[in-house]
Amino acid sequence: MSVAAEVDAVGQAELVREGEVTSEELARAAISRIEALNPRINAVIHYMFDEGLAAARRAPSAAAPTGPLHGVPFLLKDLLAEYAGQPYRAGSRFLEGNVSSEDAELTRRYKAAGLIILGKTNLPEMAVGPSTEPVLFGATRNPWNPDMSTGGSSGGAAAAVAAGLVPLAHANDGGGSIRIPASCCGLVGLKPSRGRNPLGPRYGEVWGGLVAEHVVSRSVRDTAAALDATHGPDTGAPYWFGNPPTTFLEATGRVDRPLTIAFTEHTYGGNAIHEECRAAVRHAAALCESLGHKVVEARPAIDEDVLFGNFTRMLAVAVAAGLRDVTRLRGREPREDEIEPLVWLMARRGENISGGEYLTAVQDLQAVSRQVARFHEDFDVMLTPTLGLPPVPIGSFVTEPGADPFEVRRRMWSFAPFTQLQNATGQPAVSLPLHWTADGLPVGVQAVARLGEEHILLGLAGQLEAEAPWAHRRPPISAV
Repeated sequence: MSVAAEVDAVGQAELVREGEVTSEELARAAISRIEALNPRINAVIHYMFDEGLAAARRAPSAAAPTGPLHGVPFLLKDLLAEYAGQPYRAGSRFLEGNVSSEDAELTRRYKAAGLIILGKTNLPEMAVGPSTEPVLFGATRNPWNPDMSTGGSSGGAAAAVAAGLVPLAHANDGGGSIRIPASCCGLVGLKPSRGRNPLGPRYGEVWGGLVAEHVVSRSVRDTAAALDATHGPDTGAPYWFGNPPTTFLEATGRVDRPLTIAFTEHTYGGNAIHEECRAAVRHAAALCESLGHKVVEARPAIDEDVLFGNFTRMLAVAVAAGLRDVTRLRGREPREDEIEPLVWLMARRGENISGGEYLTAVQDLQAVSRQVARFHEDFDVMLTPTLGLPPVPIGSFVTEPGADPFEVRRRMWSFAPFTQLQNATGQPAVSLPLHWTADGLPVGVQAVARLGEEHILLGLAGQLEAEAPWAHRRPPISAV
């Protein structure tokens, strides 16, 4: 079983198909790892061991044909991917006692793929903020250094995968919430194109189309296999993409022609960032050039202040709408002492933004998206640092009551100045663990492709993984 824990999800499923282990054995081993290590990192906030073991016992025998993730232990982030009969709290004290009445479509697809769901992971309240430190459950700690943040909002998922509790876990991304923790925890984190994965039956879109669903994983092929299992519209989806030219798993490492790749060491406003982040993207650019791709230093000529201001207005309205949504779930208005200051302040600001101001912000972000699309007429891929800083200490983004939420957002933006653009444009973007600091902290590099071209990203990502592998790197807090 120790051998099984060392391989990725696709590798574990292969062991099940070959009869080397059973799904139940994999689940029991994962449960043992969670019980041993979760108290140190606080990644899993709700255990579903009985349900997971029951599903593992029902899994087909080794002789039965199954998919590339069948029988693999898995965790759900406690946001959007609801599971009928299980608590659903979105990191909020206000939702204590709330239970999901039905499975989300994404959860159904995870189950259909044969993933064995063992629990739910931590997140900041209602996924607002780039660090995972909710009052309800407490801070999730980074397996590379427990004094450091995992990032957010999928910080619990990222910590669980980085520590080897499970090989991959559900995550979602409305401003970098897959890619930020992937960078902080040394993982692969793909935000798919808008509409690639389903949000139903409860939602058509979330945060006005900013949010995308997927996973964090240790390998590119796991990320690809999970996308094969989940992509495609559900009934009533407001938009969707056609199938890629090949499966996403087949696309990994397969690049049919040299790509034209842009890279930048600076923010879209031209501001300098931490030297470790600059070194990371320079290293990635050099790797791409060594692989035969054409690499040019360039970035879209967008106004970062326009991006920040309009994204933040849209986010504030989204938080206000989210608070209204959970109010309907609870059947009463929240008290201020039941909601954390950041969410409360953002929601109050959002309620004061007029409908006209909101739609103007959407229109201005769409104009930025067109500028970026024109840039990608010349470039297949763009490389940026994932973040402006290496992992930061826990507590770096504490919001005091009465603070100006736009000023709080400025501090958060300086930490993650690159990820939010792709939530506005809808483009696919992946963070890859290609750099580590001298004191052993991971620093991610982000690769961005045209809308709908995840297969291009996964092809390049697979090449980079083969050229500069990271599977041998394990954090100090690890089951392997």
